[in-house]
Amino acid sequence: MYYNEKKKPEAYFGLASALNFNMDMDPAIKKALHAAGISVDSLTEFPELAAWRAGVANYGLSVAATQTPFDDKVILEDKLLTLGGDGNIIRLRMYRPTQNKGLLPAFYWMHGGGMMLGTPEQDDVQMKQIAAETNALVVSVDYRLAPEFPFPVPLNDCYAGLQWLAEHAKELGVDNSRIAIGGASAGGGLAASLALMVRKKGGPKLVHQSLTYPMLDDRNLTRSSHQITSLGLWDRCYNIFGWESYLGTKDGRQDTPEFAVPAREQDLSSLPPAFIGVGALDLFRDEDIDFALRLMEAGVTTELHFYPGAVHGFDWYTPHSAMSTSFLSKRLNALKLAFEK
Repeated sequence: MYYNEKKKPEAYFGLASALNFNMDMDPAIKKALHAAGISVDSLTEFPELAAWRAGVANYGLSVAATQTPFDDKVILEDKLLTLGGDGNIIRLRMYRPTQNKGLLPAFYWMHGGGMMLGTPEQDDVQMKQIAAETNALVVSVDYRLAPEFPFPVPLNDCYAGLQWLAEHAKELGVDNSRIAIGGASAGGGLAASLALMVRKKGGPKLVHQSLTYPMLDDRNLTRSSHQITSLGLWDRCYNIFGWESYLGTKDGRQDTPEFAVPAREQDLSSLPPAFIGVGALDLFRDEDIDFALRLMEAGVTTELHFYPGAVHGFDWYTPHSAMSTSFLSKRLNALKLAFEK
């Protein structure tokens, strides 16, 4: 089916929306998208959710089966735990570096997928590298998905897993004063929400939040949210459906629940230091830049990295390009600095 929006705002929202960004796609990314059979010049067709999920899950299995230079440096383990008080079993996928001495820092990760799809396996290659190169225990949470499980279920799953990590730090060999969180796309939005929840609940202590092109704002009022409609990636119709599925409502209601939409939070003070990276051709461009600037305004140490010509998920499509390797290197360096401090 095709998504047709009937109304548009009279004015775009946020400081970044007032800026003029070059919308030329990076040639290496364009070539990779073409090779993957992704059309970048026609109205996005919304797939059936079940088929979409199956495709992403199969992709995750193929990633999990991929040999990497880090396979002998990381021990992978899946833990099934009854967490959160509702009897649900949550899977935590753990990546433990084999070469370590003393207590490890921990990096708690949330996968992407628009709140509707995805599995931890899709990030196996990156998580193995992060575990090996930062010498940290990496834990990826397999949270429940909307629309079957709308807010607050996915976020509560993420919080329950983080609580378990902090409470069992000693037996896991983790230094619970050095726990960082992160995620990509929807996972980045969940990580930002999790930081807000942890701040209010008073713990566990977090030293860093790593937000990879995060999904932060349900309102879809920015210029970039109107520009990205036909790349065949995470386009406007996907984003609107994703937020409607997660919030259980249409058209960006005004009374969103606390923690549900990070960009709507008025007070961003006293949050952990942040890393945010986003590309020029990403629907989340403007909301991510605005969120980073608001964090800085609130006194939160924040790294903002912007990539001209880059689309949403560019590091998936061109993992070995100079841009993608630079992006991952910057994320790793930010984590290492957080763990050292």
